[in-house]
Amino acid sequence: MEVLGIILSLFLLMFFAYRGFSVILFAPVFALLAAVSQGFSPMPAYTELFMAKAVTYVKAFFPVFMLGAVFGKVMEDTGLAKSISHKIIQSLGPSRAILAVVLAGNVLTYGGVSLFVVVFAVYPFAAALFKEGNIPKRLIPPSIALGAFTYTMDCLPGTPQIQNIIPTNFYGTTMYAAPFLGTLSAIVIFAAGLSFLNWRWKQAIAKGEGYGDHTLNEPVVAKDIELPNWVISCVPLVSVLVVNFIMTYMFAWNPDLLKPFESLKLPMMAPAVKNVIAIWALIIALVVGILAAVAIGFKNLPKGGGLQKALNAGAIGSLLAIMNTASEVGYGNVIAALPGFKDIATALLGIKIGGTPLVSEAVTVTTLAGITGSASGGMSIALDLMAKNWLAWANQIGLSPEVLHRIASMASGGMDTLPHNGAVITLLAVCGLTHKDSYGDIFCLTIIKTSMAFIAILIYAITGLV
Repeated sequence: MEVLGIILSLFLLMFFAYRGFSVILFAPVFALLAAVSQGFSPMPAYTELFMAKAVTYVKAFFPVFMLGAVFGKVMEDTGLAKSISHKIIQSLGPSRAILAVVLAGNVLTYGGVSLFVVVFAVYPFAAALFKEGNIPKRLIPPSIALGAFTYTMDCLPGTPQIQNIIPTNFYGTTMYAAPFLGTLSAIVIFAAGLSFLNWRWKQAIAKGEGYGDHTLNEPVVAKDIELPNWVISCVPLVSVLVVNFIMTYMFAWNPDLLKPFESLKLPMMAPAVKNVIAIWALIIALVVGILAAVAIGFKNLPKGGGLQKALNAGAIGSLLAIMNTASEVGYGNVIAALPGFKDIATALLGIKIGGTPLVSEAVTVTTLAGITGSASGGMSIALDLMAKNWLAWANQIGLSPEVLHRIASMASGGMDTLPHNGAVITLLAVCGLTHKDSYGDIFCLTIIKTSMAFIAILIYAITGLV
């Protein structure tokens, strides 16, 4: 009965998220429902369990969410993101339209631009190119998803997306963890995903299907559109990557930096400097990227407070993202405290396929990501609940924490893209399409991406390469 209460709570959370209700409101509701079903008083469960972990998550990751959102908004409002995507799409042309859209998403997300900004930056040019090439419009969302929601989000070492940052706080790793495994996985996903989309295009050609008659959110891209120079537009993206690498590997962080703050008896975010170097490095890199984007694109901002509006919009927009994820983490903390969770945890840790915690980790992370409809939310819950056990197990068998990091990150970007995922809903809305139009192809990419986490485990088992 105890386990049943947790399962019912999870089902209700997934159902309401799918129906479009905010998890900020309903995550605590269903967490308390599970707590009450097992004899816990609701108010202490809310203030001492749910809120305690939610605010801890905000404390740890809010700077990354905020600066990432501000950076993306500045890149969007200055036209720098559009300049880059326009150049890539224009250069490859209609005959390679799908590849062009994928690569445009790759460049922007790996450079630190948020997934949502990529959708708005790439879509207008993608639609124009697909229409010119008479390619079904329904293939635009999966093309953008492959370029922005998959391997550049969590596979490639050094990607500044939050899904690659979260594991550093639990495993003491860096954003460059397991570079061989991550890079190889990215290549396989890129090849498999692109082959699938091109195959779908050939199927459409055989059926005589073209772009189609669409009126909803059809963009009009002016032929004489004035955008910043694409080479200069890449400078902020490159600066984020370069500064992050320097601050991670070339800057000598003093391991005693936290000691003066420990004497103040403050609630510390991490037990050691190594656990927060990745976050500190990215914060500095994003600040540099924002300054570079403002300096380069300032003249392109609307007159009369354009910079102020961009900075404010980015900062305010980050609040929704961080609070969604924090609410999911708070939910997980309540569930973890319930007696029924012990049986679930035992079952998950009992997955000993291959003699390592990797399969257990991958199953747990991608399942919770699917339930919550959030890669960062599902992974945060999983790592908060189980990371210590997985790390202890890894230490016993000599498994590098870097592999734990990479598998967790990759698995988070697996089943998260179920129909209730916020990014999927936004992507389809921007493209003026429905789940019926395009979700089938997006789901096939989800299967490819989810499978790759387990294939990567097999590759590691065979080669031992990290």
